[in-house]
Formats: sequence, C-alpha cells, structure tokens
Amino acid sequence: MAEAPFAVLGLYPTAQALTDAVPKLKLAGFDGLEAYTPYPIHRLDEVLGLKKTPLGFLVLGMGLVGTASALGLEWFADAVDYPFIVGGKALFSWQAFVPVMFEVTVLFATFTAGLAMLFVLNKLPFFGHPVLASKSIAAITCDRFALSIERGEGGEKPIDVAAARRALEATGAESVEVVGDPAAADTTGAYAPFTPRDAVKAALMIAVACAVAGAGMYAAVKVVLTVPPITHIQNQPKLNAQRASTFFADGSGMRLPVAGTVARGHLPYPFKSPEEAEAALANPLPRTAAVLEKGRREYADHCGVCHGSIGNGEPSLSSAYGGKPANLVSATFRGYSDARLYHVITVGKNAMPSYAADLAEDERWAVVHYLRALQRSQNARDEDVR
Repeated sequence: MAEAPFAVLGLYPTAQALTDAVPKLKLAGFDGLEAYTPYPIHRLDEVLGLKKTPLGFLVLGMGLVGTASALGLEWFADAVDYPFIVGGKALFSWQAFVPVMFEVTVLFATFTAGLAMLFVLNKLPFFGHPVLASKSIAAITCDRFALSIERGEGGEKPIDVAAARRALEATGAESVEVVGDPAAADTTGAYAPFTPRDAVKAALMIAVACAVAGAGMYAAVKVVLTVPPITHIQNQPKLNAQRASTFFADGSGMRLPVAGTVARGHLPYPFKSPEEAEAALANPLPRTAAVLEKGRREYADHCGVCHGSIGNGEPSLSSAYGGKPANLVSATFRGYSDARLYHVITVGKNAMPSYAADLAEDERWAVVHYLRALQRSQNARDEDVR
C-alpha cells in the first residue's frame, strides 16, 4: 500500500447510518469527507457541508439567454429583414414566436446543464477516480453506502490511516478499506491532466459511436423496410391511383367519374364571364351586422394584405412586393354589381387567383357586402354624416 493513500473508505448498511456518521466524524476532527451512494440521499449535501450548487442559476441564466436569442432572431427575420404580414397580424406577433422560443430555451438550458455539470462542476475529463478501482465499488453501486476520509488537494494533508479506520468503525462502518493513489497521478499526488493520448482515445470512441449509429440508422431505413412483415404495409391488396390495374379493361387504375355526376357539395361554377354571372346571380345574404362581421373577417384574412385594410389598393407588404392590387373603393369598382364582384372573387382576375377553394359561397357574398361598406366609408355622401 502506498505511503500516502488517497482515502480511507467505510461501508455502511443504510443511508441513515451513513448520515448519522458524518457529524460524529466531523467532531473527531476529520475533514475531507465524501459520500458515495447508489442513489441520492435527501439533505446529505447539507450534512456534509457542501456548498449549494450553482447549476440551477447557470441553467436559468442560459435558458433566459436562449429565450431572448430566439425572440430577437424571430423579430429581426419577420419585422426587420423580411417584413411580411400574414392574416392581417402585426409584424411583431410574439404569440406566434412562442414555440420556437420554448424550444431554444430548452436547448440552451439542456446543453448548459450537461456541459456545466461535466466540465465545470465535476472537472472532467478525468476517467480514473481512485474509488472506481476500489474493492468496495461493487457494493456501493448495489446496496451499500460509503463514507470516505480523503486527503487534501495535492496531498498536502496526509491521512492518519489507523485513526481514520478506528473512527469509521466506531461510527458503524461494516468494513473499512484503504484506497490507494490513482493509477494516473503526477508527482504531487494530484490527478493527472488530460493528455493528448486521452484526447485521441476520446476522439476514437466518438468516431466509433457515430459509425455504429450511422450503420444502425442505415439498416433501419434501407434494410428493415425491405423485409417482411414491414413490406406488407407497402404491398397491400389496394388500388393506388397512379398505378396500372389489371381489373379494368383499359389497364388504368385512375378512373374518371361517371358522366353527369357531381360530388356532393361541390357544384361547379357554371359562369365563364362576368356578364353571365350578372344575368343569373344576386346576393342572397341580407346586409346584417353578422354578415358584415363575417365579411370583415374573411376580407382581413384573404384580401387586406394586398388590397389594403380600407380597400384602397395600398398593400401592407413591403416594397419588395411588386404587384399592383386594384383600388376596390374607386369609381370603377363602385360601379360593379354584386354578381360581378362575386365572379371576380370566384374565378380571379389578372394576377389575383381564384378564392373559390378558400372561401365558401356565403363567405364570398359576405365579402361583397363588406366591400360595399368600405366603398361607402371612403366615398361618404352628405346624408351619411348627418
């Protein structure tokens, strides 16, 4: 056994026995106490006199940094670098930023917790702690609780092995072991530094882990999906629309609907020109507050971004938008009939696409009513301000 052992370690049968032994050893004048347990023991850090860990404050601080970073990046992207209004919302709509802010907060906090614990608080990399080579480590990782009297940093305070053994046995230790110096130690007795050889070993282990993970993922994606019963999911007795079929005489799996049939609720729009629509259509909705409110909502969601909030053709987009939306409150559009406006919304005009897939028929008619309200508001008559 080395003249200056690292520690004298005692094994206790229960967590309570270990906790009760700590103040007795302190009264006997032993410093440098350290506990090794198979699971955390409540308030053991207080009994040992350990300082409160700063890990919680580090995690909180970096989590807030992550939150602020995500918020700042999203604000810059959406409100400064490329301002783009969606659904009439303000450029700085922080509510929409919350999911990304949450994820970046968790990312920063998680990395801080792991890296700070390993490299700052636990002072890794160090892979040769002396207790790991002790005979007691098997019991410590199973059902026994260890308390060790360790020498001071750098070995400047050697241990009185005989006195330490007697003290541990007197406080109820079932067995006592003298733990020698770590295998990797320098002349001062301190732990050896992280050498280039250790760095090469760590890099090789990381490379092997990446290779194994990559091979496993490749097998999961390329191999597993090609063997039964996984293949049964893809090759089922079903008709895929784009595949050939031997069931039909023409060999085509994609079939046209029966002539003259119309899908329920999807009657095709029959008018090709605004004149045809004007001859056959009239606004079926009454001009009520509820209808106007519906029209206002749909206009704000689908039309206002280009035609402007008051319909004057001034978009809420940035100068990068090169379109020239129509001024819906001008005399030209005030002269349009409701049917003609409905027709334009349904089939589109110039660069404006059809909104038939986005707005139901009653929603389109409600938008027409709201357009009339906008036109009247921008071209008020004398009798409107009485």
